[in-house]
Amino acid sequence: MASDTPTIRTQYAHIVHQQGVMGGEARIDGHRIRVRDVVAARDLAGLTPEEIVASVYPTLSLAEVYSALAYYEDHRAEIDGAFDEESGFVEVFFQQHPNLVHDVRSETR
Repeated sequence: MASDTPTIRTQYAHIVHQQGVMGGEARIDGHRIRVRDVVAARDLAGLTPEEIVASVYPTLSLAEVYSALAYYEDHRAEIDGAFDEESGFVEVFFQQHPNLVHDVRSETR
C-alpha cells in the first residue's frame, strides 16, 4: 500500500524522510532502515561499513551505508535526539511494566 505522504529527499544520496514511515526519521530510500540503525551498527557493535553490508544489512549497498554515516555526521543532534528519546521511552516502559520485561542489560555487564 503506497503512502499518500510525499517522500522528502535530502541532499544526501539515498537518504529520505517520509512522514508516517519509520516515524519520519531519516532512512535509506527503498528500505525501512533508519540512519540511526546504521549508526548503531557502527558505534554500538563496532562494525565497519563493509561489515555492516556483509553481516547486518545485506540488502544495502556500501554507498547507502556511507551516505547514512555522512548524513549522521552532519545531523548528529537530530539522530542522537532520536536515540535519546527512544531510550527514555524504554526506561519508562521498564519502570511501568516490570512484569512484561526481562532486562538482560545487567546480565551482560
